Amino acid sequence: MRHVCRSLYSRARTERHCRLHDAGADCMRAGHTRALAVGAACAAVISLGAGCATAPRYTRDGSRPPRHAAARARRGARGSHRTSGVASYYGPGFHGKKTANGERFNMYRMTAAHKTLPFGTRVRVTNLDNGKSVIVRINDRGPYKKGRIIDLSKGAAKKIGMIGTGTARVRLQILR
Repeated sequence: MRHVCRSLYSRARTERHCRLHDAGADCMRAGHTRALAVGAACAAVISLGAGCATAPRYTRDGSRPPRHAAARARRGARGSHRTSGVASYYGPGFHGKKTANGERFNMYRMTAAHKTLPFGTRVRVTNLDNGKSVIVRINDRGPYKKGRIIDLSKGAAKKIGMIGTGTARVRLQILR
């Protein structure tokens, strides 16, 4: 690439400045052949590297894409997925703050946080100790405490009678 003939850029100059011209060679061909080979090699490496890219770990709204039973249940029949575990609730400290899906948390609405269910999923939460249930909409991520499967808003927790204890054994049923 050092021997690109400058005479093509300025025809008025003499062609004697190029040593390859003195030998009678085509200096543009000598420079461009190597440049084309390097360019083709770079293009091949880039196109091969693009095939090795992985799928995004997070969806557009910032949540992780579902990978297990929750994803299968969403594709299955309505109300087909049930799971049991411990629920907790969150309220005053988070009221008015942004949730993972971008909306403001209102502790009086029937909402909940779940680790993997898609935002907008409706879930029936039943307190196994007293049989009371509530339907909530997933709009946040959590709970972050080990052993818990869902965080309810204070309003939802009040409906199923778990305000006094703070936690309750619950069954979740995905509705849609």
